[in-house]
Amino acid sequence: MKKLTLYFALMMLMGLLTVRCTNLDEEVYSQMPTDSYGTNEAEINSLIAPIYTRLRDFNCVGSPAPKENCTDMSVTPTRRGGDWWDGGAYKEMTTGTWNHKTSAAIRIYNDSYSRITNFNQIVYLIEQSKAIPEADKPKYLSQVRAARAQRYIELIDCYGNVPLVYDFTDLSKPGTKTRKEVYEWTLKELNEIKDVIRDDVSASSYGKFTKGSVYFMLAKMYLNAEIWNPTGGPKWQECIAACDVILNSGKYSLEPNWKEQFSAANENSKEAILVAVNSITSSFPSRGYTLHYLDPKALGLPGSANNGICAMPDYVKSFDTDDKRYLGSFLIGPMLDPTTGVVITTAHSRPLIHTVDVTIKYSIDADGWGQVEQEDGARCNKWEFKKGATAMENDCAIYRLADVYLMKAECLVRLGQNNTEATRLVNELRKRAFDPVLHATKLKTAVTLDDIYKERRFELAWENWGRQDMIRFGTFLNAIPGWRPNALPAFRLLFPIPFTAIDANPNLTQNPGY
Repeated sequence: MKKLTLYFALMMLMGLLTVRCTNLDEEVYSQMPTDSYGTNEAEINSLIAPIYTRLRDFNCVGSPAPKENCTDMSVTPTRRGGDWWDGGAYKEMTTGTWNHKTSAAIRIYNDSYSRITNFNQIVYLIEQSKAIPEADKPKYLSQVRAARAQRYIELIDCYGNVPLVYDFTDLSKPGTKTRKEVYEWTLKELNEIKDVIRDDVSASSYGKFTKGSVYFMLAKMYLNAEIWNPTGGPKWQECIAACDVILNSGKYSLEPNWKEQFSAANENSKEAILVAVNSITSSFPSRGYTLHYLDPKALGLPGSANNGICAMPDYVKSFDTDDKRYLGSFLIGPMLDPTTGVVITTAHSRPLIHTVDVTIKYSIDADGWGQVEQEDGARCNKWEFKKGATAMENDCAIYRLADVYLMKAECLVRLGQNNTEATRLVNELRKRAFDPVLHATKLKTAVTLDDIYKERRFELAWENWGRQDMIRFGTFLNAIPGWRPNALPAFRLLFPIPFTAIDANPNLTQNPGY
């Protein structure tokens, strides 16, 4: 019976693989004898391939961008003519009125459990396999467990109190676990695999979970411990220790040219710790979500775009215009027709000039929400739009070394330790962000928590850390002038459990306030 169950599990997994095949050169098999499958590296890699294709869930600047659209850093406004109204979902995210049916607010929950189920299945298949040598199983299981832990970190961060599901054979309906329980389980998982998982940084480990990515996740767990597990107390020193493992490994280094790591051919970046590998056929989503319908013409790109997300005006204005990350992060100003050199005209007979300001002008409702001009707003310009490319094949660094520098600097300041080292870490990022002739005035002589908070916003624009950082620094609930008139109640620090999940499982408990 177990052999038959394993066979069907393999068939189910192969069905999942054929829906969205990996781009990592792994062969997918349609028939697999369970007693012999897994005798070579290619077969095993095809078995665990879904954990890597699913990393594209973490691509930045992809609709509905739930961890960005609820912050004071970006907004998906309703455009003149009604585009991006989408039943009010984006209005709800910006105004802080999301609920258990708001598609953007529940997206991460649904995606996470879909992937966790898939990953639990892979764990089961590896554990039950007679073909994979027992001595080899830990190195494969550790990768799948890392992928599963990554999803639980998302759930801890965004929803807090969630089911803890890790046994593929358990078909009972799970109950809600406390945030503390899920945090402690996930921390235990990461600690169990941190020194078992592969530790190489090479072409064969590119786009894969490694020791560096596990220690990065540990650092995030410790960095946010006071929020995610307050009874356990702060873990600043533990975060520093996890960061030091990465920093002292000698396997990663900051890119001298800040912009280069976001290029279309960025697969050789020394700064990337874990990436989502993209391609023309499985592409990075920024172009479609952020660019105006006619921007591709100005940028030398075929096709159109969807004119969605843009940056919040006050966020853009907080940047130093001498900072390379300013225009390196935002597309601002006139968009020119390359054949004539004249500013392109929109469908509403307006010049296509991306202003920093985003002004609600039309169809204004009782809440003050309405439509803005199609061209309003600074667009995401962080990842290169390669001329002539039909889609974006830029890989996306989900975890990168600059964040490690900032995590360690933050913890040192919070502990009141070694501000000299914290300042050095911040200045290493600022050195490449400003021309050397400006270093005398742009580098810091000491850093405060506010300095580090702002540096995270400058360095990590569009990279999905905004919500988490704002919660940790105590700014997430604040009003957003022009968009969110009042401060939010504390229950908004968590998103709601989807109504569909609670309808299907009476053992689940909704988060307070919803």
